[in-house]
Amino acid sequence: MIKILGAVLIVIATSLIGFEVSKKLIARPKHIRDLLAALRILEAEIMYGHSPLKEAVLIVAKQIPAPVSTLFKEFANRLGSANQSVLSAWKDSLEVVNKQSELQQKELEILHQFGETLGKHDRETQQKQIQLALVHLEREEAEALEKKKKYDKMARSLGFFSGLLIAILLM
Repeated sequence: MIKILGAVLIVIATSLIGFEVSKKLIARPKHIRDLLAALRILEAEIMYGHSPLKEAVLIVAKQIPAPVSTLFKEFANRLGSANQSVLSAWKDSLEVVNKQSELQQKELEILHQFGETLGKHDRETQQKQIQLALVHLEREEAEALEKKKKYDKMARSLGFFSGLLIAILLM
């Protein structure tokens, strides 16, 4: 009886691990999509709303779900402090959102490069920088969707079947 209970617990534990990996694979494309939407809203606010950077960023933060909204909220809060530059505020905000999201190093690097140009150019040049970031993020989204399609089901199945294998071997 105890062996069966132990085997069931092993299968449940490894299945949960598989589902957690699957959840991360599903979350990454969503977070990238949210970033794309946020940058498009930011572009519209800069180009057509003629909003100052802090105001535009707050508008973006209100329209996008977490964790991407956290990036823009943190950035707006840090822009308010007098002792921090736009770039350092952006970098610090990226570090905060990195802990909360499933974004990988590639996306963070794209956002870091975008942050280096943020607030340094006129509206037209800033729009080009946003467009460039959008192109790179769209490429990463396509890659993330492909990876999700390829490995999502496998991660769940592998979690279950590896637990089953361990349980059988221990019995």
